[in-house]
Amino acid sequence: MTAAPIDPSPAGMPERRPELDAIRALVVVGLVFFHSGLVFDTRDDFYVKNAETTDATTIVAGFAVVWAMPMLFLIAGLGSWHSLRRRGAGGFAVERLLRLGVPLVFATLTLLPIAPWIRLRTDPAYHESYLEFLPRFLDVHLDLSAFPFILQGEHFESGHLWFVVMLLVYALVLAALVSRLPRDLGRRIRESLAAAVRRRGAVVFLPAVPIALITALHGMEEAFAGWSRWAYLLFFLFGFVLASDERFRTAMRRDAITASVCALVLLAVGMPGFLIVAGTPGADPFTDMTAPALGVRVLYGAAGWCCLVAILGLLDRRRTARKARPDTVPGSGPGAGMRLYGYLAAAVLPLYILHQPIVVAVAYGVVQWDAPIAVKYLSIVGASLVLTVIAYDLLVRRTRPTRFLFGMRGLPAREKVRTRSGPAIQRGEL
Repeated sequence: MTAAPIDPSPAGMPERRPELDAIRALVVVGLVFFHSGLVFDTRDDFYVKNAETTDATTIVAGFAVVWAMPMLFLIAGLGSWHSLRRRGAGGFAVERLLRLGVPLVFATLTLLPIAPWIRLRTDPAYHESYLEFLPRFLDVHLDLSAFPFILQGEHFESGHLWFVVMLLVYALVLAALVSRLPRDLGRRIRESLAAAVRRRGAVVFLPAVPIALITALHGMEEAFAGWSRWAYLLFFLFGFVLASDERFRTAMRRDAITASVCALVLLAVGMPGFLIVAGTPGADPFTDMTAPALGVRVLYGAAGWCCLVAILGLLDRRRTARKARPDTVPGSGPGAGMRLYGYLAAAVLPLYILHQPIVVAVAYGVVQWDAPIAVKYLSIVGASLVLTVIAYDLLVRRTRPTRFLFGMRGLPAREKVRTRSGPAIQRGEL
């Protein structure tokens, strides 16, 4: 490989990257489509199941899960670098406890039990009310072996809030590491890594190796969207490192095409291989330690990283190419599309917390219809999207207390959209 010139200046003041907010919003909205699909999936043991199922959902979902949740962790890591620089390790830890810890506790006590209760209600012999079920759900004990999910119980589960649990714990671990890491050592590590990515393709291949190894050796956890909890930690830490120096971002733009080609090749080989292993009697591609299962997990892990580099690098290329053109006409207000973007950017965490209990509740009624799968699926998606947005708009965003409980900043003012001469978006963060 040959070296390519990269600007050696480290990252300074954070530049607003609206494409990151757009990706976050896209992934969270996409989760409504994904979880609605699990109602009809043959393999997955979702809370509510339709009588008729299909394998098509597994294939379609595979092209999304390979990059979607890893992207959220990577973007969270990117933001953590700037937040740590601005607040320090202690301030960052406090901010994460408020923005993630408070919503986690609140949602665990109020919203999380809804889905497992509805699962029980699918049994005609079960007649326990929600209030009767709640104490049994909250009957927990400590189990450090399940870290970071140290609370365990017969009926208790982290549900879809596993993402918030991981993100909070990984942020606190990062704060502890940064507070104890000598500044000179951190600078030397950054310089060594920045020198390594001067070579073409290095930002694609070097991080892909540990992710592929973790995915192969620890296995893929179906409960966490098909990725190992430790792979998510790597994505989070890699995002933190990538934000620390502009040379990493430049390398991602440079190698975006390479990453795209690699992702397509790995998926073209790995996805059929995964389905072949999954179709073998008695085989489990998620956890088996056989050569075929290890092989498809290596391809899956490497493909995930290549997808992230390709998506972020190509979007950054496009944004850099358009940088000379103004985003809006000076003096004019933002259009409807930008207002929607600002609205969703602020709503990401509340929408994430709200969506799954609503999907499960809607599906509980819809699966009883005598209708084709396509009609039921579209009905669940449409109703869930509408109800989730209504719940957010009417019950969360309009008052200080509810915004605080769902991890949102500031007053319940209308979300603002950045223009070249205007203020930054007022947003919520995962």
